[in-house]
Amino acid sequence: MDELSLYVLDITMNSVRAGASEITVSLIEDGVWLTFSVTDNGCGMTEEQVQKLTNPFFTTRKTRKVGLGIPFLTMLAEMTGGYVKVESVHESVSENHGTTTTAVFDRTHIDFVPLGDMIETVKTLIQGSPDVNFTFSHVIDGREVRLSCAELKAMLGDEIPLNEPDILEWIGGYLAEQYEEVRSGSAE
Repeated sequence: MDELSLYVLDITMNSVRAGASEITVSLIEDGVWLTFSVTDNGCGMTEEQVQKLTNPFFTTRKTRKVGLGIPFLTMLAEMTGGYVKVESVHESVSENHGTTTTAVFDRTHIDFVPLGDMIETVKTLIQGSPDVNFTFSHVIDGREVRLSCAELKAMLGDEIPLNEPDILEWIGGYLAEQYEEVRSGSAE
């Protein structure tokens, strides 16, 4: 994968497969650093599973025998002087279970992989899992682009699913407008 947005998509889909109903995707660009994290309330992983994540021949999926997402993401982050950290609480341990995956990159490093299209990533997540309450936040030098599916559902009601084509088109325009404001420096 040649864009970080595809890793964000991959990790977030792991959260969906883990049964999460609430997923927060956060990106923070501050100076030279880009930090992204995905936090969920899914079933979580055991300590043993978390320790095995960097092994490409470990996966919890039944459909394939390798799991390359975290090992490749770790390699990409470390090549820029960053890191990847995974914290998880398994559902057998606590009612407050779930996983947080955080990746940090030096955006000025020659090996930094471009972020990619976060608007399409968010739309893809919502289209594929309209019942999940995604919260998306992208802070760029202190200014934020934000979308909350829970807030959208509260406004639209239960009759209109978020993966309706018109709603997805509106979401894309809403995020694009926010990005334009942030990049032009006029966002509050």
